[in-house]
Amino acid sequence: MATLAGLAAFPGVTVTSLSSAAALPALQSLKPSPRMPVLFVGHGSPMNAIEDNAWRRAWEALGTELMARAVQPQLILCISAHWLTQGGWQLTGMASPKTIHDFGGFPQALFDQQYPAPGAPAVARSLARELKSPATGAALGVDEGDWGLDHGTWSVLKPMFPKAQIPLLQLSMDYSRAPAEHYALGRQLAALRERGVLIVGSGNVVHNLRVTRRGTAANEAYDWAQEFDVVVQDQIKKGQLGALADFLKLGPVAKQAHPTHEHYLPLLYAAGAVQSTEMPRFFNTGFQSASISMRSVLWG
Repeated sequence: MATLAGLAAFPGVTVTSLSSAAALPALQSLKPSPRMPVLFVGHGSPMNAIEDNAWRRAWEALGTELMARAVQPQLILCISAHWLTQGGWQLTGMASPKTIHDFGGFPQALFDQQYPAPGAPAVARSLARELKSPATGAALGVDEGDWGLDHGTWSVLKPMFPKAQIPLLQLSMDYSRAPAEHYALGRQLAALRERGVLIVGSGNVVHNLRVTRRGTAANEAYDWAQEFDVVVQDQIKKGQLGALADFLKLGPVAKQAHPTHEHYLPLLYAAGAVQSTEMPRFFNTGFQSASISMRSVLWG
């Protein structure tokens, strides 16, 4: 209880009872619904989860907007930059996924954060059979205990949906596969939107931690970071979503924007799940520490 009381002192942090998720009935299957939106969220520093800043306030406002819509999600499926697998894709299949603090060197208040959203084991098993590996055509795997909800997921969803009542699955990314295959799996996710699933990709359009400059303003960034960010923005605006998978063809600017590209891949899942005619809405269109694009997109 002392930990919960301490968290309440942070502006904008909503304390949720750890028993609230367990009290909800388990989601056994997905029902037809109007088409759900798709989100790509630039998550940036884990501290955005607890700091009262513009990025977090935008997440809070968007969550309020989405929950005020006539039809709310039955399930959230999140693809985070921080769950990488080799040799296949996996879905979290536990009833109560743990909150993972996959970082170091931050204040204790960040490690104290919990996001007790329920899992949906029956749905995870069903979707694992339904979705197919673009590489092999095999069914996806189900992780029943190793992973959980990493900070790419909970750091953005907690401000958006602080009650933690919407069942939540994470989908891993097989980092050994080509970007086009990640986009292809995103195409498979599109049908889930009409079964009550809110799809959320969580990464960053530009992510280079090797050259960060702390204390820079949101409009300050390296030239190469701005260049890459604008290319991605233009492709999204024009509905050229398949072209996003060809980012490595940009050469040196792509390598500067992504020395490793796990933070870019979640965008491909989100883009794959939308139609080229859907109008994007950008928000948080700035940079953190000069080399992390916080650009985020809502479709639908």
